[in-house]
Amino acid sequence: MKVRIAALIAGTLGALGVLCFLTAFGTDYWLMASENCGRPTHPTSDSSSARGSSNGEEVETTFHHEGFFWRCWFQRNDSQDSIWNFLFTNQASHKFCIHGYLFPLPVAIGPVPHPSYDATAVFRGFWTAFIVLAITVSLVGGFLLVCAVPFASAKLYRWGGVSLITAGGLFTLVVSLFIVWKEVAADLHKYILLERSEDCQEMLVSVQYGWSFMFASSGIPLTLLSGLLFYLIGRHIQRNK
Repeated sequence: MKVRIAALIAGTLGALGVLCFLTAFGTDYWLMASENCGRPTHPTSDSSSARGSSNGEEVETTFHHEGFFWRCWFQRNDSQDSIWNFLFTNQASHKFCIHGYLFPLPVAIGPVPHPSYDATAVFRGFWTAFIVLAITVSLVGGFLLVCAVPFASAKLYRWGGVSLITAGGLFTLVVSLFIVWKEVAADLHKYILLERSEDCQEMLVSVQYGWSFMFASSGIPLTLLSGLLFYLIGRHIQRNK
């Protein structure tokens, strides 16, 4: 009975942890930023066409968010910088997005090598590899544990637990790499403004951690604890056979 209760608790924690990881991976809110430099309506447009401040017009605040799949931006008249601006209900009905499969590698718009190319590309490239590996390992661990339940297989419980612990460790590394990249390695002012950085040098860019980052961070302790419990359950079943 105690083993079943422990397995139920571990399964609930593991499901929540993996769900947090999948949400973090599938949503594009790891990095969120705002600036009021003005934005071209298309990435290849002339940046001077979007700056209305030169003729006395009010410039809308541009909000940026990005993740593994997409890098997006939209404009609003709200000058207040808040994380609540990035809720789906608060975003503009029309926004521009470009593919970001290699996030957080720099998005080169225009000639290559691009003048806004970030020297931390190799460092941040590991982020991409680790997040894909972590998602794969967490799904494999979940599959092993689903197979372990009806057969009470000690080996499957142990390997499923090890997989979840590994996934939690990989996501810890993913979050750590992202923090180091954001706080230390990257020139975020240049990264957010891309090719407009030379025109917006005096513009304040506000950057903050997003919803996806919070989901990933929340899933780490849940998955680690779940993996440890499943591993101990497997050891217990093996000893009592």
